[in-house]
Amino acid sequence: MVEVVVTGISLVSALGKSLADSWQQLLAGKSGIQIYQPFPELEPRPLGLIDKQPAQVGVLTHQLVASALQDAGLVSPLPNCGVVIGSSRSHQAAWEEMARWMYLEVESGGSEINIFPLHPSHPSHSSHPSISFWLDTLPHMNAIAAARQIGATGIVLAPMAACATGIWAIAQATFLIQSGQCQQVLTGATEAAITPLTLTGFQQMGALAKTGAYPFDLHREGLVLGEGGAILLLESAESAKQRQAKVYGKILGFGLTTDAYHPNTPEPGGKSAIAAIKQCLERSHLTPKDIDYIHAHGTATQINDKIESKIIQDLFPQSIPVSSTKGATGHTIGASGALGIAFCLMALQQQILPPCVGLKQPEFDLNLVKEARKTKVQRVLCFSFGFGGQNAVIALEK
Repeated sequence: MVEVVVTGISLVSALGKSLADSWQQLLAGKSGIQIYQPFPELEPRPLGLIDKQPAQVGVLTHQLVASALQDAGLVSPLPNCGVVIGSSRSHQAAWEEMARWMYLEVESGGSEINIFPLHPSHPSHSSHPSISFWLDTLPHMNAIAAARQIGATGIVLAPMAACATGIWAIAQATFLIQSGQCQQVLTGATEAAITPLTLTGFQQMGALAKTGAYPFDLHREGLVLGEGGAILLLESAESAKQRQAKVYGKILGFGLTTDAYHPNTPEPGGKSAIAAIKQCLERSHLTPKDIDYIHAHGTATQINDKIESKIIQDLFPQSIPVSSTKGATGHTIGASGALGIAFCLMALQQQILPPCVGLKQPEFDLNLVKEARKTKVQRVLCFSFGFGGQNAVIALEK
């Protein structure tokens, strides 16, 4: 089997605009979550914004791709590099803008006046949204734009698997290298999901927190939406060795399953999630006792944390350290698994476990990491359990 290693990482989150900044803030137990009101028609609430106003997914992806290549020591064009970049919401913010533009045009009797503030990439206030603008906002175009940016002319994939998107993307990229289709793949996920529709949808489900994100806490309130992304450069160990690249860690295996149960509620027994974990361990030639740390999905919703805790208790030794980083970054939806993998790789590289920021009074009998912990870390698992029962688990090694 071809060994797959990570030779470049870029990350942007509410904690910081680089991997180093976000990691240092995380280790210090800081949270990037603050109360914001980006949309006047909606009430203020805790959010994980990168800046004071919501980000654009295209701009975010462009920045992350450039930083990942720089970190990996590569220069474009890279015609043979695969691209697997996912997003759960993709350009939804732009679609909401276009819908509102059309509504305002109808309300004004078809006049050209548009009072809605538009992003810089949007057509001008005095013109209709063009067909080219609409095409650029289709869900797969974020990955296509990344391919254009680096001059990649081979395989391009744009997975969408709810909150499991990040791990699904990196798993697909791993398979492309393991199967010999690519020597290098740029992969990960980006998300700029703080939009009126997304906020309203989660609010209607009763999933949003009112003050902050507190994973696995007795008094947790729900999830806090965050934005950001992480892009990784994966390559075969042989390719990395040939160009003497630095290596963050190795991807051992992954597990991908679906509950086929409910649009937004996980299957109560966690059967499919357990199957994904067992699939990942089997493919990685590991047992539960081989794992030194679990980066949990840990959304801080009542049902997710409860089911995930029971799964960990049933499958793993009680001593295994567990934390979720969503109390620091917010829940970055489709990008959350990519951020989780980046943080896991930093834990492997620096031999430090990141804390479960926001946790004060644990509800569950787990070895939850409350403060950054120096320890021996050789192998870790990262979990993502998304809406629609999308389950993704990945194993990483120092």
